[in-house]
Amino acid sequence: MQQRRDFLKHAFLALGGLSLPGFLPRLTAAQTAPLLGRSTPMRFIFMHRGNGLFPKVCVPPSLGAAEQEKEKRNEAFEVDLDKHQLPAWMGPLEAHKKNLTIIQGLSGKMCTTGHHSWCSSLGVYKANERPSSIKWATVDFELARLFPSPMEHIELACFPTGGGNARGSLDGIAKGFSARGPQQPNYAFGSPKIAVDEIFKSVAADKTGQVQYQLQRRVLEFVAGHETELARQLAGIEQRKVGSYAGSVDDIRERNRKIDLMADTVRRHVPKLDSKYLAEKMTTLDRQMGHAEVLLASLISGLTNVVSFTVDELGHHYTGIPGIEGENVNMHDVGHGKVIGGIEAVEIRQRTELHHMKVMEKIAARLKSVPEGNGTMFDNTMIFYFPNSGETHHSHGDEFPFVVLSGANTKLALGNRYVRLPYWGKPGHKTLGNFYTTLLNAHGNPIRHYGDPDLGLKIEQTGPIRNFLA
Repeated sequence: MQQRRDFLKHAFLALGGLSLPGFLPRLTAAQTAPLLGRSTPMRFIFMHRGNGLFPKVCVPPSLGAAEQEKEKRNEAFEVDLDKHQLPAWMGPLEAHKKNLTIIQGLSGKMCTTGHHSWCSSLGVYKANERPSSIKWATVDFELARLFPSPMEHIELACFPTGGGNARGSLDGIAKGFSARGPQQPNYAFGSPKIAVDEIFKSVAADKTGQVQYQLQRRVLEFVAGHETELARQLAGIEQRKVGSYAGSVDDIRERNRKIDLMADTVRRHVPKLDSKYLAEKMTTLDRQMGHAEVLLASLISGLTNVVSFTVDELGHHYTGIPGIEGENVNMHDVGHGKVIGGIEAVEIRQRTELHHMKVMEKIAARLKSVPEGNGTMFDNTMIFYFPNSGETHHSHGDEFPFVVLSGANTKLALGNRYVRLPYWGKPGHKTLGNFYTTLLNAHGNPIRHYGDPDLGLKIEQTGPIRNFLA
């Protein structure tokens, strides 16, 4: 049976990235209405980066003396952003200030922190590179199941090549930073080109692409029938294992059927990537922008409502940073404060974070240009930017700063605010688990609390953040 499981695993890989477990939709008959355009779904984009995000760089520089003192002491307060300047690196978001919330003070000590966090910052538990460490579906997958789509969830990544999830591959399909369930890692696309080839293969314009898609469908039909028949001849646990493979193949076939029904719409939104996003050797900054194009096309076409985007990871070596374009920047060295190409580490951080905001702004501006209902697609969208391992290079999980853009129809009371929550250990302190519980409760999942507790925190930790609920 192990050989059979190995065969099927490699068959899934041969059929393309979307045949991997992380891309198998779990849909029921009661969930088909959103797929047919009968209601407007919410959309969620999780942009996370490695190497930490300093809380101090997220503070509006125009705070008054009283607020500055509270900030220095990590005391809870909030201000309206329309009365304040944004930090310089957040400048690209100036036009979206009414939709912007900067959240400080969320902790994540129950997560894996430090050099690599794997899927822990989205799952709120200790995790490592072994699938056995995955306790449950990450929050992005939980939200995807509240707003079903043919592909359920798409993940894009600027993979690490020096530790972390992927090993030595920038452009392939590899284990990502999300999880679809217990011991079930998701898989992510490393390059814009392979993402387009796989996500939009059903409407490929070239003959070769169409032949490959039809061949995949025939192979799926054969595998599903063969494994179903085999399952009938087995008993006990082996029957369940083989039956689950057949069920997974059927899920892929059902996904393909729904995509075929949307073919005209999908075809209109296939991204026409600039040649620099298709190049064999592209800079990190171009890779990030190329992924944004794929992300937008996937959302606008209706193929998915949730995207996770690893804009970088500690093990990713940066290229294309303004002023040191020719340098291959080791972000671990940046984390340790090394000067690279004559540029201080703090300045390198700021230049990369500025580019992340340009990517975030591009996504928001494009979605604001797409009509939907009485407004635009952005009205029904939330975009999150946050560090996947906490407040700094060698973090302890004391703080996970969040930059959030939220549309008018989102179910949370956010927008145009700088919010510092009570610091770790103080009454009223909130964790990542509280924040994700808030997201899930607001959008239809009544879970009492999402994520593991912080065993060192001697205060009540369960439930949502009440003042964020609309």
